[in-house]
Amino acid sequence: MAVAREPDNTPLPGTVFTPRQVRVLKIAVIVMGLLLVGGFAFVLAAIVYQASGGGQSGRARAGASSQGIELELPIPKDATVTSLALDGDRLALHLNSPAGSEIAVIDLKTGKIVARVHMKPQ
Repeated sequence: MAVAREPDNTPLPGTVFTPRQVRVLKIAVIVMGLLLVGGFAFVLAAIVYQASGGGQSGRARAGASSQGIELELPIPKDATVTSLALDGDRLALHLNSPAGSEIAVIDLKTGKIVARVHMKPQ
């Protein structure tokens, strides 16, 4: 004997939603919750990975700092270093001397002078 059921498109008592809509909503909430938890776990794992120096660039930097680079930069006599700026692996020195002002750009990985910019007034 078959049991009579209500059709699936009749709203549940006290709501405007059908049982099918409620079921789909429950599945959507569960999937979105799992995505949130997975996303937070991924972000946390990425932070731990980067903080522990797991990135290749982090190892390269650690190796360069443990070796140390010694560099002699020939500057004009009576010149003084006014300022310096570091950007990645490049160091820019602003030198002032009686002969004039100049900027020397040094590659810290190789220790070579990349550029010298002599400034002259016009």
